[in-house]
Amino acid sequence: MADKRNKVLVTDPISKEGIDVLLKNAQVDIKTGLKPEEIVAIIGEYDALIVRSQTKVSTAIIEAGKKLQVIARAGVGIDNVDVEAATRCGIVVINAPTGNTVSAAEHAFALILALARNIPQANVSLKNCVWKRNEFMGTELRGKTLGIIGLGNVGSEVAKRAQAFEMRLIGNDPLVSVEYAKKLGVELVDKNHLLKESDFITLHIPLTPQTKGYISTKELAMVKPGVRIVNCARGGLIDDKALVKAVHNKKVAGAAIDVFEKEPCTESILFGEDKIIVTPHLGASTTEAQVLAARDVAEQIVDIFKGLPARAAINVPYIPSETLTALEPYMKLATVLCKLVYKLAEGQSKTIRIKYNGDIANYDTNPLKAAVIGGLLEGMSEERVNIVNCNIIAAKRGLTIIEEKEATCANYASLLTVEITTTEGVWTVAGTVMHNESHIVRIKDYWLDIVPTPGSYFLFSDHRDRPGFIGAVGKITGDANVNISSMHLGRLKPRGQALLVLSLDEPLPEKTQRQILAIPDVYSVKLVAL
Repeated sequence: MADKRNKVLVTDPISKEGIDVLLKNAQVDIKTGLKPEEIVAIIGEYDALIVRSQTKVSTAIIEAGKKLQVIARAGVGIDNVDVEAATRCGIVVINAPTGNTVSAAEHAFALILALARNIPQANVSLKNCVWKRNEFMGTELRGKTLGIIGLGNVGSEVAKRAQAFEMRLIGNDPLVSVEYAKKLGVELVDKNHLLKESDFITLHIPLTPQTKGYISTKELAMVKPGVRIVNCARGGLIDDKALVKAVHNKKVAGAAIDVFEKEPCTESILFGEDKIIVTPHLGASTTEAQVLAARDVAEQIVDIFKGLPARAAINVPYIPSETLTALEPYMKLATVLCKLVYKLAEGQSKTIRIKYNGDIANYDTNPLKAAVIGGLLEGMSEERVNIVNCNIIAAKRGLTIIEEKEATCANYASLLTVEITTTEGVWTVAGTVMHNESHIVRIKDYWLDIVPTPGSYFLFSDHRDRPGFIGAVGKITGDANVNISSMHLGRLKPRGQALLVLSLDEPLPEKTQRQILAIPDVYSVKLVAL
């Protein structure tokens, strides 16, 4: 049994069902509407803190919570919690990652139907005493193609509902297996194919630096004329100005937006366009979702009080200081390697193989495994991965995780290798840490030594090794006024297949990349920001 002397502070309104679970196991104080300094003044008395989106759990609050074991967000996101500070203080952060899944999926589908049948516009017209049926001619969903960007919890539920409407389903999510997508009735395609083929597009991915402006002017130029777009995921995924322009130009027949970059949002360029439906972030606003979220976090808090692991811990549980000291540089390296292999790999992921060679193989490598899986999923899922849930999350996506350990390492003290097998082949990257600095030392079968720095850009070119190639590439980048800060070349044999890696001070324009690709014996060109 949990100790009823444990105290829980609730600073935002949550469902009574969650409170009832807590009252059986702890003392509960509900104090909503507190100012930050008021929370700081009292938080030292409590073992747990529950918030929703209103309370901002700052470093000051966390550091004042000397007894805090857990901070719970009764919802999906944790944007309002300083997770890094909580981890530093040994406090577990939890959320309810699936509590609003069905509600969010149903709201997305409600907006798809509203777009198809012009329901909000027709409602306003008739309430203004105007009867104009012809102005609100709609379209059936049956037989239409729905493009789902992101096949995590919510995207998968949308797919299930779309099947009932006899829609054709295509999806883009590099980190789900083909088998998993087939079970959902979804054909996996690349982003450009999805944009060109879809009659409806719905987004279900997180907002990250990589996904900000995921659909902008370039993407809207590719879409099928008359497409309808829904965003119930995160504000900022779609460029608002570009969307309004595409609607004005009738390239996009309509859009429905439930989320905004800054919320609450009472002013937006979207509000002036009749063909764009807006709702005030209602994805999780159902009685059922609030009950599920409150009960979920309450049960997890009780488990933590009993000494059991939480189902949805956001941050990594406590790691002994000596292990953390040894592995922390390699956790940073894992993030870099994952960013690189995620951008280099093509096709749908099937197997992720993680190899630990040398000194790191002697430690508990679960934190490294969690860092690898979390790094790969960062751009496609809002699920935060830790050592408790990494295998579960991978399994849900149909991915196989294989780990290999070897205490010896030929050339380095330690070597971390991440290998992804996809429907298109095998993609391998490896790295090590020297002087507390990440080094990428292997890409595919090529051995080299690259030191990624914040804000740097790398151009990767597969080609046949031959005289004059490097000079030709240098002339093209020079003509584009892009400076090369360093160059790395790996080759399998003289005049055989080779890999050129250029470190650039600024991104290389697509036009210039195409010029390099046009050089004889160049097989591929990719620009990656690390």
